[in-house]
This record gives sequence, C-alpha cells and structure tokens, in this order.
Amino acid sequence: MDAQQFDRLAARARALAERPAGGHPPRRILGLAGAPGAGKSTLAARLVARLDGLAVLVPMDGFHLAQAELERLGRAGRKGAPDTFDAAGYLALLARLRAPAPGTTVYAPAFDRALEEPVAGAIPVGPAIPLVVTEGNYLLHDEGAWAGVLPLLDEAWYLDLDARLRVPRLVERHVRFGKDRARAERWVQDSDEANARLVARGRDRAHLVVPMT
Repeated sequence: MDAQQFDRLAARARALAERPAGGHPPRRILGLAGAPGAGKSTLAARLVARLDGLAVLVPMDGFHLAQAELERLGRAGRKGAPDTFDAAGYLALLARLRAPAPGTTVYAPAFDRALEEPVAGAIPVGPAIPLVVTEGNYLLHDEGAWAGVLPLLDEAWYLDLDARLRVPRLVERHVRFGKDRARAERWVQDSDEANARLVARGRDRAHLVVPMT
C-alpha cells in the first residue's frame, strides 16, 4: 500500500472518529475484514497509530475458543473456522463498545500468537475513546451470530489481496510462530484457504473494498 492510499484511508477513519459533539452513537466502530494473511492487523494497527489517541484496536481474534475447548469439540484441526470462535461473545462486546455505560472502561480480550490462546481483559477501551477499530475474518459473514456483526459497524472495509501474495505471507507467519515449513504449508492449504473462500463471500457486503499490495 502506497503512502497516498494509506493517507486516504486514515482520513476516512479520522472522519469517523471526529464526529460532532453530542453525536449518536457515543462511539463508532470501524471493521476491517478479509482473508487470512490479507493485512488486516497491520493496517488496523497503522490506522490506530495515525489517529494518535482517538482510536483503540480490538481484534476479533480475542474470541478464539481456548485450545482445550477446541480439542474437546474435535475442532483443533480447523482452528480459525467460524465455529471455533465465540461469535456471540464478540457480538456482545461490540454492542457494549458501541454504547458503553457513561464513564465506563470496557475491557476486551486479545490473542497471543506465541501461545495460540486468547487473553481475557487485555485491551482497555476508555470512555473518552471515540473510535474502535476491529479486524477479523468474519465481520462480513452472514451465518449464525456472525450476521449480527455488520449492523454494529459504522463502516466495514474488505481488504483484498491476491492469493499469490497472501498465501506465501501466511506460510511465513505460521513459520515465525513455531510451525515447521511443511506443516505451515499444509495448514494454509487445508485450513486457512478453506476459511479464505468463506470470507470472500462477504466481499460485496463491505462499504469499501481496499486493494492491498
């Protein structure tokens, strides 16, 4: 992504954050969706940094089910599929973030990639924060509890990256976090790309499609 494209996106995010005084809702939410490896977390972190205190990043990945629960359910081999998240919990958090009780700090979970586990209460969102940026695969998904996410977002962007760039990047990420290369390549083809095909179905529901390079 070149500097001009990022500047345009940052200006659009800032316009969401700098709502008129007394505006409704009291807080706005920007969602970044896209396939695994599309650059969601990187762009979200850059936007929050550019907004300099006006926004907090709350990733969807904090709602991964714990590894022990995935094993109990027999879903450890498909970690990252829609049913391996607490979608209802994520939905409830978005509702709290959008309209928090006055003066309340809302705490959100994070996901520790080194541990491959969610960490509760890791992200404070103070009452003065006007914008939450959230990112994840299934913000535009329309099945089950996921269908309730899009109505809670003021804007949803779909990050579109060619698989020829995205897949090698994804393999390298898995290697960086501890998988050997052969296992990383199998995981990407068997799990991540199955998820990517599902995620792509939500592209047309986005308010903005962002070409990534």
